[in-house]
Amino acid sequence: MNISKAEVSSPANGSLTRQRRTYSIGELARMFEVTPRTIRFYEQEGLLAPERRGQTRIYHEKDRVRLKLTLRGKRLGFSLAEIREVIEMYDAMPDGNARQLKRLLEILADKRSNMERQLEDIRLMQRELDDVEMRAREVLERLDQS
Repeated sequence: MNISKAEVSSPANGSLTRQRRTYSIGELARMFEVTPRTIRFYEQEGLLAPERRGQTRIYHEKDRVRLKLTLRGKRLGFSLAEIREVIEMYDAMPDGNARQLKRLLEILADKRSNMERQLEDIRLMQRELDDVEMRAREVLERLDQS
């Protein structure tokens, strides 16, 4: 865990000391149970943009949130392009707005529709397997009786 001072307090201006949490690639990898290679891949895809100090990547809270959104999106079946779109909307309006939420709902409806089609395909395949199994058992039973 790294904490850096983003602003030094000054009694003259009354500002408070702000501290910013930073993360190493290893810390994020452990936190989200992914490999550092996965994090570098998302960086390469433009979903993460860590600060660089020489060869060292310094990830900030914004990067942690983006990684969390990316991994959640992947679990929900979002493409990287869809994840990028949602993240870009989040960056533009962190508290959300109607356009962002409507687009998210569109993506979710599309995902749900695809899943329902896949589920129906699986049910059809199961019925076909059941039919083949039943026929094979009938033939085997006739062979055993011979």
